[in-house]
Amino acid sequence: MAKVILEHLFKIFAGDVIAVNDVCLEIADREFVVLVGPSGCGKSTTLRMVAGLEDISKGNIYIDGIKVNDVPSKNRNIAMVFQNYALYPHLNVYANMALGLQLRRYPRTEIESRVKKASEILGISKLLSRLPKELSGGQRQRVAVGRAIVRKPKAFLFDEPLSNLDAQMRVQMRAEISKLHTRLESTMIYVTHDQTEAMTMGDRIVVMKDGLIQQVDDPLALYHHPANRFVAGFIGSPPMNFFDGIIEQKNGGIYFREGDVGKGTFSIRVDEGQAGKLSRFIGKKIIFGVRVEDVRQIHVSDPEHEIMAKVEVMEPMGSEVLLYLNTGLHSFVSCSETYDKTLINRQITLAVDVRKAHFFDHADGQSIIE
Repeated sequence: MAKVILEHLFKIFAGDVIAVNDVCLEIADREFVVLVGPSGCGKSTTLRMVAGLEDISKGNIYIDGIKVNDVPSKNRNIAMVFQNYALYPHLNVYANMALGLQLRRYPRTEIESRVKKASEILGISKLLSRLPKELSGGQRQRVAVGRAIVRKPKAFLFDEPLSNLDAQMRVQMRAEISKLHTRLESTMIYVTHDQTEAMTMGDRIVVMKDGLIQQVDDPLALYHHPANRFVAGFIGSPPMNFFDGIIEQKNGGIYFREGDVGKGTFSIRVDEGQAGKLSRFIGKKIIFGVRVEDVRQIHVSDPEHEIMAKVEVMEPMGSEVLLYLNTGLHSFVSCSETYDKTLINRQITLAVDVRKAHFFDHADGQSIIE
């Protein structure tokens, strides 16, 4: 396996379109790193540059300590698994998995050994004689992964490999790829637009937007300590709730007020541990953020930490119920343990856990409280 280093990487297309903008990233040996972000953020282009499928405009890529900028893709000793499987329809499973080794003139016994081992790892030993058209989507994806495994590459690259699968199969294949990483102890770089995939699979997650890296961290650190509003809103399902407002000082404390002075439906006292960093924003606009699980129907009244809102929609999810609410200025989501349809179109009071609240600069979206 190998360490992968991206050093001030740029990809500039014709017309000065910057698809990847000064990306610096170090992926440790045997680490599972996920690149995640919306369409057009540059994640797949970055992966394709690592694979050698896209030319590098500026910067350097190192794989296992070797600069590979001018090394052809076939000589980088990496394996890529694509979104569309890319299997040869006229070849059976065995032949699809063995072809790369045959082209490199490996001995037949070595090819048979590697294909057998990979098929056992992936649970497709009984499918080796089938054609791709005789396989389900999940089975085809396993074959594509198996074709990569038999090469014993220095690194595995995955470009949205689960996007063509149904929801249940995606969950199953997420677990399979994670188990595969543990078993092979391999370096893996995985691209997805699905933040759930990123959160459940990656040792570290690289969040990208407009070609720029927004934050690199482990999943829980991203969730609990987002660097900016974009990361806070992208990571988490449902996403974080946001309220525009201002910071006020009154009654010997620091408060966030929804909307402008004298407007809005709530004013919440900030936790003392956060007040110091917010004091420089008194009288200024900021963005208040709170996770769905940190705003709930009230059980014990605390006027300084309450929100009044109208219930518009309820979604029973099994283990919990999502409430879609509106304050009059902002829509947001809360969760409840009980499903009570009589609450729809009624005003209810919710309690906010201000210790877990987030505050972002209105101008640039950066987190005010680290």
